[in-house]
Amino acid sequence: MKLVILGGGGFRVPLVHRALVAAGWVDELVLHDVDAARLASIRAVLAGGPRITATTDLDEALRGADFVFSAIRVGGLAGRAADEQVAHAHGVLGQETVGAGGIAYGLRTVPVARDIARRVARLAPGAWVVNFTNPAGLVTEAMAEHLGPRVIGICDSPVGLCRRVAHALGLDAVGGPGVGGVAFDYAGLNHLGWLQGVRRGDDDLLPALLADSEALRSFEEGRLFGVEFLRALGVIPNEYLHYYYDTRDALGDDRGAFLLRQQDRFYRGDVDWETTRLEREATYMAQDRDSLDGGGYEHVALELMRAIASGAPATLILNVRNGSTLAALDADAVVEVPCAVDAAGARPLPVSPLPDHAAGLVTSVKAVDRLVLEGTRASALKAFALHPLVDSTATAKSLLDTYVRRHPGLGYLS
Repeated sequence: MKLVILGGGGFRVPLVHRALVAAGWVDELVLHDVDAARLASIRAVLAGGPRITATTDLDEALRGADFVFSAIRVGGLAGRAADEQVAHAHGVLGQETVGAGGIAYGLRTVPVARDIARRVARLAPGAWVVNFTNPAGLVTEAMAEHLGPRVIGICDSPVGLCRRVAHALGLDAVGGPGVGGVAFDYAGLNHLGWLQGVRRGDDDLLPALLADSEALRSFEEGRLFGVEFLRALGVIPNEYLHYYYDTRDALGDDRGAFLLRQQDRFYRGDVDWETTRLEREATYMAQDRDSLDGGGYEHVALELMRAIASGAPATLILNVRNGSTLAALDADAVVEVPCAVDAAGARPLPVSPLPDHAAGLVTSVKAVDRLVLEGTRASALKAFALHPLVDSTATAKSLLDTYVRRHPGLGYLS
């Protein structure tokens, strides 16, 4: 089996390789990156496991692929840092997948993702594409224009939430939604989802958790959002809702600049990969993140890949075409929901209707995604102006003009 990783010079690739070595059923691993030096740095870290080749030739990498992991970062970490800096200078949130920063990242990533999707369709028409690239829902929807259901987006945030909630409820650790007789009723968009129920048989265990202050405070989302607010919501938000619910507190987030400084040390050869990884994880999101995440996105990707390749059923929270799952969105919208996965791919499972406050936010953000996908200056201006976290049309125009000046790849919006 041939697996191709696009963005093969990315810092987290050794985590994927580590998971592949443990799984033992990939014969050939091809790393592709546009940056030969970064590719060589990561290749030097990897040892054991499948036969590995590295190339900067995209077509060569894709030919004959069975699976493609797309983990590109258009503009690199310098681009992310610029996204955040521009947003902060305008007094708005700059996080890479949320608000102004997410729009800028999407605008420069979508054309590249579409090109990759067209090449996969031509060179490896039987391949399954697993999209890691952020903004994951938006990019998956762009690639689906050419690949249909053979592209599936993933994120480790929902499964981390489910595991932390299961632990807080005193349940055995679970491998994913639906494992161990527990089903997690989770729905929304990537980085914009809510856990609405934890079902074991006919019982919903979430109300008991919401009633238990000590249990709520025992895990990240309980501490992040607070007991009183979670009880008022009646659901548990994905950690990324912090940027919507606590926008004022999150305005100073400049993680992109931190990661750029940190990872440059590794790529220059000043510090080893493992030391850099531990430093990175220690500072992720909440300072008091617990150790119950149960592995990152590489484990979600490998479980998805295993289910498709072997036909052994799995239930995973994924980014897939909506169909009729969320009534507020059209059939082609990519949503993040529990899915049944087997050799035929991933199919969304039924979920509870979103409450009005959540459905309204999902609809607004999906409308912005669609404007990004249009790819014109007029649609980009509307995307900035209509996003819930951008507070004026004048700010929206200034954001667009500044991003176009900062990022050569956005010249098409001039």
